[in-house]
Amino acid sequence: MSLRNLRNALIVMGAFLALIWILQVVNWTDHYQLDQEYGILPRSVGRLGDIFSAPFLHASWEHIEGNSVPLFVLGVAAAYRSLLRFAALTVFVAITSGLTVWFFQSGNTVTIGASGLIFGYFGYVLVRGIVDRNWIDLLVGLLAGAAYYSILAVALPGTPGISWLGHIGGLVGGVAAAWLLRTPRAVSSGGARRPFLAGTRTSAGTAGSPARRTGPSAGGTSGGSQSADDLLRDLKDMGL
Repeated sequence: MSLRNLRNALIVMGAFLALIWILQVVNWTDHYQLDQEYGILPRSVGRLGDIFSAPFLHASWEHIEGNSVPLFVLGVAAAYRSLLRFAALTVFVAITSGLTVWFFQSGNTVTIGASGLIFGYFGYVLVRGIVDRNWIDLLVGLLAGAAYYSILAVALPGTPGISWLGHIGGLVGGVAAAWLLRTPRAVSSGGARRPFLAGTRTSAGTAGSPARRTGPSAGGTSGGSQSADDLLRDLKDMGL
């Protein structure tokens, strides 16, 4: 893990938290009118775009306080590998969480809050280490799961005042994003990973044809076993 990447992730999530707290102050001074104007209103075509503004708004000080720590910690865990992927993840989870609420939430009550993003980051961090087969990411995911497993309880249907649909939509989006945004893996034609070797040998392309050297290895290095193999082939070609 790069310290520079970690620093960038901390800066991004710090700015994210600063923004939602500034909006909370503005919202509070205006008697939470922003919630009513920019929250998700189910099946209102004119309000569909509010799926992107709703995560930045909260219904009370208790609401934003409860979301801030897990949002920051899980956000940093999700962002430290790549800010570009993190941006794509955030947009994707906002869409899956928001559309789940927009389509399936009953009544005309607006839904706001960063909980959908929190669940999305949670699912992404847990699954990313498995998908990418990265031990560090897997450890981060397990630690995050151990620290925040209790937040899953609020996603159960029937919890008063909680949009469990938004939480579930975010979680599904995060898990799906872990697969869609997985790290590309270099593979050979047989499907197994192989290192990239520059300037060693090229085969003639037919069965039984001897391999010919194209020049010295990149950087002036020559592996001992590789040189020995080439020498034996050259001697064999000369009839020695």
